[in-house]
Amino acid sequence: MLTIVPEVEVLARFGRALADPIRCQLLLALRDAPAYPSDLADKIGVSRTRLSNHLACLRDCGLVVAVPDGRRTRYELADPRLGHALGDLRTAVVAVETDRTCVDAETKGCC
Repeated sequence: MLTIVPEVEVLARFGRALADPIRCQLLLALRDAPAYPSDLADKIGVSRTRLSNHLACLRDCGLVVAVPDGRRTRYELADPRLGHALGDLRTAVVAVETDRTCVDAETKGCC
């Protein structure tokens, strides 16, 4: 039986995935092209064990998939639309960062 996950849960899961800088780097790297874990570890500059844990998290969140490729496993975004969403989100974040209108941002650390 197919279960429809409420939109809020999906967005929260996506937010948890983006909450870690290493996972963000992984998603952006996979946005450019599918890759093997060893290449991703070298590109991002983390150990393969640490990378494996983050890839498992992204798989559990449904954002990346592991694709068998002979004796190796290649990772890619689960859906091409995620690449577009990450690009849009990245652009929006840059726009927000350059337009800080909250006067209490520095003192309250809220924005």
